[in-house]
Amino acid sequence: MNTDASRYPHASKRTTLYARSGMVAASQHLAAQAGLDMLKKGGNAVDAAVATAACLTVVEPCSNGIGGDAFALVWMKDQLHGLNASGPAPMGISAAKLRAQGLTEMPVYGWTPVTVPGAPAAWAALSERFGRLPFDELLEPAIRYAEEGYAVSPTASKFWKKAFYEYEQAIEGEQYATWFKTFAPGGRPPEPGEIWASPGHADTLRRIARSQARDFYEGELADRIDAFSREHGGYLRKSDLAAFQPEWVTPISSRYRDCEVWELPPNGQGIVTLMSLNILKALGEPPDDPAAACHQRIEAMKLAFEDGLWAITDPAQMPEETVSHLLSEAWATEKAARIGEQALLPEMRSVPRGGTVYLATADGEGNMVSYIQSNYMEFGSGLVVPETGVGLHNRGHTFTLDEGHPNCLAPGKRTYHTIIPGFLSQDGQPIGPFGVMGAFMQPQGHLQVLLHTLEEGLNPQAALDAPRWRWEKDRQVLIEPEFPAELAEALRARGHELVVSEHAGLFGRGQIIWRDPKSGVLCGGTDPRTDGVLATW
Repeated sequence: MNTDASRYPHASKRTTLYARSGMVAASQHLAAQAGLDMLKKGGNAVDAAVATAACLTVVEPCSNGIGGDAFALVWMKDQLHGLNASGPAPMGISAAKLRAQGLTEMPVYGWTPVTVPGAPAAWAALSERFGRLPFDELLEPAIRYAEEGYAVSPTASKFWKKAFYEYEQAIEGEQYATWFKTFAPGGRPPEPGEIWASPGHADTLRRIARSQARDFYEGELADRIDAFSREHGGYLRKSDLAAFQPEWVTPISSRYRDCEVWELPPNGQGIVTLMSLNILKALGEPPDDPAAACHQRIEAMKLAFEDGLWAITDPAQMPEETVSHLLSEAWATEKAARIGEQALLPEMRSVPRGGTVYLATADGEGNMVSYIQSNYMEFGSGLVVPETGVGLHNRGHTFTLDEGHPNCLAPGKRTYHTIIPGFLSQDGQPIGPFGVMGAFMQPQGHLQVLLHTLEEGLNPQAALDAPRWRWEKDRQVLIEPEFPAELAEALRARGHELVVSEHAGLFGRGQIIWRDPKSGVLCGGTDPRTDGVLATW
């Protein structure tokens, strides 16, 4: 792979930026700057990632929060490390219990889909193992913005409003009152440029900073979460929080062209990206015709989801051979044989939607972080623990109540998880982190930006700018308004049911940082579908 971005074809709305001493790519400028400040203080890429992640819970609360989960891929000391900080279902809940209450599927809002939040533990684990600066220093920017307030950015305001109007229609009752009080003061969401602050959020971050996050799981914050849950018939308890520890895992990969594409193993869905790449490899050299190539990519993604959505769940409850089988040449060859000239109808019929933040960091020493965290579905469950600013996620919504399904809800079980960080390497050397947030769009976004890079040779910014497609269900594929009309018509002729969507949030928002192994120069891009920025040094 040629990492000299100056040699790539340019087709982007914005210019790819270069830096040597450090780079932070995030979906909100204040958060990116917070990470860069840590690099300038002598911190490394991990310090920058933690500071940026904590800050994003304040400046982009419509997509993530303290009460969500997190995953990370960390290149440090010539090795790639994986962190899974997704929390399990409470020990007091079960599919049988919910079915006895008359439920046939997991609800979206309220206490039932709330699982143990993993984000605070992820920050502490990353800092403890790889960080250079004191942990409490990393959270200072986030605390300051929460306490003093900041001007809300345009894209965040748009998604904030969308969530507010949805919540107005979907949730009611005393347990949701704190959400409206916290995120819609005065009875409405903030406008772009309007100052928003959350003193409770600031206090919570201080407690997390002082205790290396243990207060959230074992201290007063845990007591408040427990009490709020008991008050409204929830299942989450302090004992569930206290038992949680993030897990360091071995990343998985597939070779494509002359690069290794890295993802985290299940319970994340990163394997779906690798499966789709393997199917494309099994098809042989990609066709020169853009329509034929795009057709194959869509079909490969459908087939990867077909098995992925069935098999992926808590790895402790998956057969040992599942991952190796799904990444095997035999599996890819079998799937590739089903791809013909016309769009196929997959055996599973649709994918849900949601919301997340992704960030990437790199320092001047060659360390790099691919990091993602989420509350799922904008603000998550609609629950905010009183006086804490902690909005709890609804990650358990992805569980099924079908006892015959591998991802059936069970006590202490981790669900199929949508948020995935990606990483690229070549010949044992890091190229860098990449990611595209957006629930089940994420493997689709990963596939598209990777192929724009590895097949079309686009620079990071152009790879992110390129119009995207999103397989939705059956033969239906959403496309952005900028999607080439001639290509769209050719895909329709192949049986794809294309629908133009103006909703940019459906197509994900990504970040990329590539590093030239010879010079160490960094080049990066940030998605035009968000308020993203590259903070460079």
